[in-house]
Amino acid sequence: MGRLFGTDGVRGVAGSELTIELAKSLGQAGAYVLTKEASHQPTIIVGCDTRISGTMLASALMSGICSVGANAVYVGVLPTPAIAYLTRKHKVDAGVVISASHNPMEFNGIKFFNGEGFKLSDALEDEIQALIESDMKGVNLPTGAEIGKIDYRFDLGREYVDFLKQTVPMDLSGLKIVIDCAEGASYRTSVACLSEMGAELITIHNNPDGTNINSNCGSTHMDELKARVVAENAAVGLAFDGDADRMLAVDEKGHLVDGDQVMAICSKHMKDKGTLKKNTCVVTVMTNLGFTLMAKEQGINVESTKVGDRYVLENMLANGYNIGGEQSGHVIFLDDNTTGDGLLSALHLLRVMVETGESLSSLASIMEVLPQALVNAKVPNHKKESYMEYPEIAQAIEKLEQKFAGEGRVLIRPSGTEPLVRVMIEGKNQAEIDADAKALAELITKTML
Repeated sequence: MGRLFGTDGVRGVAGSELTIELAKSLGQAGAYVLTKEASHQPTIIVGCDTRISGTMLASALMSGICSVGANAVYVGVLPTPAIAYLTRKHKVDAGVVISASHNPMEFNGIKFFNGEGFKLSDALEDEIQALIESDMKGVNLPTGAEIGKIDYRFDLGREYVDFLKQTVPMDLSGLKIVIDCAEGASYRTSVACLSEMGAELITIHNNPDGTNINSNCGSTHMDELKARVVAENAAVGLAFDGDADRMLAVDEKGHLVDGDQVMAICSKHMKDKGTLKKNTCVVTVMTNLGFTLMAKEQGINVESTKVGDRYVLENMLANGYNIGGEQSGHVIFLDDNTTGDGLLSALHLLRVMVETGESLSSLASIMEVLPQALVNAKVPNHKKESYMEYPEIAQAIEKLEQKFAGEGRVLIRPSGTEPLVRVMIEGKNQAEIDADAKALAELITKTML
């Protein structure tokens, strides 16, 4: 078995790759590893997004949890960051989210939080996998009264909404906002929170049916939201992904405001207010060079990590920083929550608009977004880490790196969650970098398939 865990939990097509047997095993091994030090009967909170496979996998996972003597609390459909918050608030032993985030509906995933609401370390994930591979060797499964039980609590989403309203309090009266819920986990919480704060809300894609999550909507498909913001003469548009741990915005002119720009706007505002810890924002190697130039001009330090919000978080925790994230809209406000939180990010962005009185397009102009081309090369999943072992690919990459040296950059990396190698080129001419990225991606696919 290869490594089960990617950058964001265990992912796969539900029913074939992510089977009920695997879900049960993850429940057993995960519950055992995360709660074996507990001197009490452990409790684990479980939630999911709106995918049709969610309840199937939740049932299997919770049967595994109960089989090792832990209790499960099923909270139903809630955003990933809500599970992280509730795990922490209720002082339970762990949390689990069943979601494949922005991936198509046929996929699903299982990701764990520890008792503090943080994603697991690589070492803990490896320990869980080793226990699964050993068929739970050395673990005595309880019987009788020591078997765990499942409680159903579909009211806890209210606590998450109230928490956000108290964390970033403001009056949104008079602000017209269009939100795209991606037919996903935010379809109730985001509507409740923003409308209760006084916003004039226009909501699209908030009628999930189990099969339409992320389908031409949400943070991976922004065109409809852009058009709607302009048509409605709204101040801002907000798009979430399937599990609502990321958010991208649209300004009043219909232009995208991505995660890099959100971090630029919020870190500058935090610096002005004296709340930007150590004057630093943490980003990844995929972050646009324009962010680095903005930060230098504004006197903000930038720390860069490899791709994945978990690595951003590790850097923030190790060094005492309080904002970091990714271009994709996965932004962590560590003073408030332990993981990326789309609705929390939206509230922080809206607060800058309210407190400065500036339009979003004006705020976003603090950063010039340099042209960037991102093309995915489809490759076999088991080969995606070894693309540099092919001489023709290595030579093509080297040639591009020489071409763009000093006037851009080339970044190639395997996806952590999908059978893809991602090709990113940054430069001055959009048409040129588009063509070069497409040509390299086609070469990678042709060579590796």
